[in-house]
Amino acid sequence: MEIIAINGQPKSHSGSSAAKKLRQQGLVPAVLYKSGGGEAIQFSLQPADFRHLVYTAKFKLVEINIDGSKHKCILKDIQFHPVTEEVVHLDFLELVPGVPFKAAVPLRFVGQAPGVKSGGKFIPSMRKVNILTTPENIVDEIMADVSKMRLGDVIRVRDLQVPDGVTVTNNTAVPIASIEIPRSVKTDGGAGEEEGEEAAEGAEGGGDQAGGEATAGE
Repeated sequence: MEIIAINGQPKSHSGSSAAKKLRQQGLVPAVLYKSGGGEAIQFSLQPADFRHLVYTAKFKLVEINIDGSKHKCILKDIQFHPVTEEVVHLDFLELVPGVPFKAAVPLRFVGQAPGVKSGGKFIPSMRKVNILTTPENIVDEIMADVSKMRLGDVIRVRDLQVPDGVTVTNNTAVPIASIEIPRSVKTDGGAGEEEGEEAAEGAEGGGDQAGGEATAGE
C-alpha cells in the first residue's frame, strides 16, 4: 500500500480568524483526530504536499510529521471552496493498532465477463465501498470477480471477495455492476447463443478482465 509522507506545521491558534490568516499565507488548515477518541491536533499544510493524496481515486495511507512526531493516518474529509474549488480544510484520522476504523476504498473488477464477449455492455454502478477494519488488516481496494457474468447478470455487494479482518458496511443487496443486454440480442431473441459461445470460449481459455481492465475510479 502506498504511503504519502507530508510535513505539518503546528497551529498555535484555533478559530475561523486563525484559519483565514493561514489561507492568506497560502497554507491549508487541517485537523488530526485519533481512532477511539483523544485530543485532536490542529496544524497546517502546504497545498503541494497533499496534491497526490487528494486528487486521486486510489486509497493511500498518510504519515504526517508534526514537530518531529510521526502519525500514521488516513484522509477522512476534504472541504472545497464553493467557487474556486480549492481545498480549504482537511480532516485526518490517526490509526491506532487494534482499534477499528471506517474508510472508503476503491472497487477493482477482475476477470473476463462472458456477457461482454457476447456483445453486452459492462456497467459498473459503484466505484467505492465502505469498509470497517483495523490498521493491521487495512486494504487499499476490494475485488469484484466478474468472470461468471452473462448477459443480463447483476453482481451485488454480497458477491464481493472480502479479505479476513475486513467488513463491507454497504447494504449487501446493492448492485455494484451489471451486463446490459444489447438491443440486437433482445430483438432477435439471440440470448441462447451466449451459452454456445461460452462453451467454446471455455475450451479455448479466457482472459483476466471484464472486456479489458475495469478498475474502479482509475
